[in-house]
Amino acid sequence: MPGITKRILALLLAALMCLGTAFAETETARTELIVFAAASMTETLTRLGTVYEEAHPEVALIFNFDSSGTLKTQIESGAECDVFISASPKQMNQLDSAADPKVNTDGLDFVLQGTRIDLLENKVALAVPYGNPKGIDSFDALAEKLLDGSVLLAMGNSDVPVGQYTQKIFAFYGLDESALAASGVLTYGSNVKEVTTQVSEAVVDCGIIYATDAFSAGLQVADTATAEMCGQVLYPAAVLKGTRNEEAARDFLAFLTSQTADAVFESVGFSPMHD
Repeated sequence: MPGITKRILALLLAALMCLGTAFAETETARTELIVFAAASMTETLTRLGTVYEEAHPEVALIFNFDSSGTLKTQIESGAECDVFISASPKQMNQLDSAADPKVNTDGLDFVLQGTRIDLLENKVALAVPYGNPKGIDSFDALAEKLLDGSVLLAMGNSDVPVGQYTQKIFAFYGLDESALAASGVLTYGSNVKEVTTQVSEAVVDCGIIYATDAFSAGLQVADTATAEMCGQVLYPAAVLKGTRNEEAARDFLAFLTSQTADAVFESVGFSPMHD
């Protein structure tokens, strides 16, 4: 009997080792899909990523969130990326051989043709801290207060989409950014999250961010910019030519246009753009 017991234990141990090896091989076989996305999509894509992975256990999503300008530079420098989602067409165009050469000035060819879509639309918002201490209720009021030096505004750097939209708003009102910066009424952030944090912590009187970031941070929106003021805020998405996981990348992009994804995007203020 002792010999039989030892034999059974040995067989059980061997079986467990086989199961462990099989499990490890399954884990190793997961496809890692690297997604570069605008910082303003952090909360939403993280949430959707969980939904996608639950339905696709064979895929592990790896997100890199930052300003679209920074992400574009990383891609251009050779960073591994399967899917790119920008907060402005400009950064996508700079990587797309099919784009206007006046925008894609370096003739870059990173976008996998036939995969690019306009995924979402966002809005540029004038956000204020809790209680709105300076009583800023519109972009018109902001322009006046910037000129008389009575407010401190946070905005994105010139190399990030939210900063570029802000510069268009300045142009709409005839405001000179250099003069405003010199007068001390502007502070900057390297991406929209940094600007949002400044408003949330009330270290500034207001900030120009996206409506979705204001929603995620629980900030009050004093006004929303019109297309006339800063243009349409589009988020293009595409699979990149360098992907080693084209099928998975295409599938994830298709998921982002599904009804499931649409519901999540709409819940935070995005407007899906696809048919």
